Amino acid sequence: MQEYHIPVLLEESIASLNILPDGVYVDATFGAGGHSKPILTTLNAKGHLYAFDQDEDAFDNAFDQPGFTLVHANYRYINRFMKLYKVDQLDGILADLGISSHQIDVPERGFSFRFSSELDMRMNSGSSLTARQVLTEYTEEDLTGIFSDYGEVRNAITLSKKIAEVRKTRDIITTDDFNAILRQCTMGPVQKYFAQVYQALRIEVNDEMNALAEFLQRSMDLLKPGGRFVVITYHSLEDRLVKNLFKTGNVSGELIKDDFGNITRPFELYNKNVILPSPEEQKQNPRSRSAKLRVAIKR
Repeated sequence: MQEYHIPVLLEESIASLNILPDGVYVDATFGAGGHSKPILTTLNAKGHLYAFDQDEDAFDNAFDQPGFTLVHANYRYINRFMKLYKVDQLDGILADLGISSHQIDVPERGFSFRFSSELDMRMNSGSSLTARQVLTEYTEEDLTGIFSDYGEVRNAITLSKKIAEVRKTRDIITTDDFNAILRQCTMGPVQKYFAQVYQALRIEVNDEMNALAEFLQRSMDLLKPGGRFVVITYHSLEDRLVKNLFKTGNVSGELIKDDFGNITRPFELYNKNVILPSPEEQKQNPRSRSAKLRVAIKR
């Protein structure tokens, strides 16, 4: 197995999952298998772990053992594949959201402003939309919405105008091309600004927010009573959807009442306050600094 990722909040997330040896579980974001490994170690011959990853590179890390199935698909299709494998209910679901260290650290994937490469950012290399296409084909207004909504970029309008101006005379093909534009528009700390813009592009390319909303809603229906839902988020957009689902049973956060006026609450919150990485973990693994762990139990 290729060790390219340090699992975030590993002990806390596995403990929160409360693994039953003969249970059926899903690791919705397999990556390098850092969270899957301790789950498999706990399961007996009757237990099973289904893992999802849309990135072909993740299959280099697959476990060749009974009781493990790695599905090459976006986790938004969890219900479709559970039906395929004749799984009606799950004992637990774990999702470590965001981007893997491997995807960031491989230059040719085009996820990082630190490397010179073509603008790609596809988590699934079979997808059609790339970051280059977004910057080349989207309207100025669309770009403004993406940078503002997905990156909270304060001067999203100014940046979008600059992109529209530059692409009239030359192509924006590589990270170097794009970084040159960002340097002319940067507000505040340079690294933070670049990170916000690249995050916004990545979310758009991979349709991350819609995929997450679909995954969360469909996962709720798959969990059996008492089943655990364990989710690690890395930015406010992700965390808001998870928080809403756990509190109200829907990602929009709408309070739904039954015929008697009682508020429907499909989940019991396992931890009223989010679980954060310790100072030691944050020091050892900088990627964990923005992580938040939320856990809910299906009623």
